Amino acid sequence: MTTRLELSGQGLTSLSGTTLPATLEYLDLYDNRLTSVPDELWSLSRLRVLNLATNRLTSISPSIGALRQLHTLDLGHNELSAVPDELGELSGLTEYLYLSDNRLTAFPAVLCSLGRLKYLGCTDNRISTLPEDLSGLTSLRELRLYGNGLTELPESLGTLSSLRELHLRKNRLTSLPESIGELSELRQLDLRENRLTALPDSLVRLSKLDKLDLRWNKDLREPLWLADFEALGCMVLR
Repeated sequence: MTTRLELSGQGLTSLSGTTLPATLEYLDLYDNRLTSVPDELWSLSRLRVLNLATNRLTSISPSIGALRQLHTLDLGHNELSAVPDELGELSGLTEYLYLSDNRLTAFPAVLCSLGRLKYLGCTDNRISTLPEDLSGLTSLRELRLYGNGLTELPESLGTLSSLRELHLRKNRLTSLPESIGELSELRQLDLRENRLTALPDSLVRLSKLDKLDLRWNKDLREPLWLADFEALGCMVLR
């Protein structure tokens, strides 16, 4: 039986006096007022799910790298300006990593080591660029980067061969890399509220795409092939 401890929405400002059993596999501390967590948390070697979202955390201990069984980690809605490099050592992180609504100014390059991760959310931060090499994220199925300050995307984006959803709404993109046409599994592409002026012709190769959202790109010149693309069953929102 999974050992769980659910303490969400308790108004906690600290965990002093709270027992964290060594057998814990699921720990939910969502929606409290924590500014830090005790070091003993990082010694919970059986932990598989950790939810620290919606607190007041400004940093995460490098000791998080010891949680090798962790498959789901939620650090969203805090005050993090960086994450420790040791996050890239979480080889068991396969399901979900959520870093949205923090104060990140750069996409943590260490995340590119998470080759088994399926979902990555880094929305609503202050990220202006991505690492040149994203190829390590080989299992990623959903990538959410909306609400940042991205001005361009690296060509290595096209190496994310498992990607099914790419959410880029509300950035500052003026163009897309030609390599985006290599995302053969892509089903949804959200490009709302950018500054796009053109689309790469390589998009026509995305045979599995069923939703393309182009709204609120006021200077976008629609390519001639877009109507044909729509006729093949892709819902295009203009």
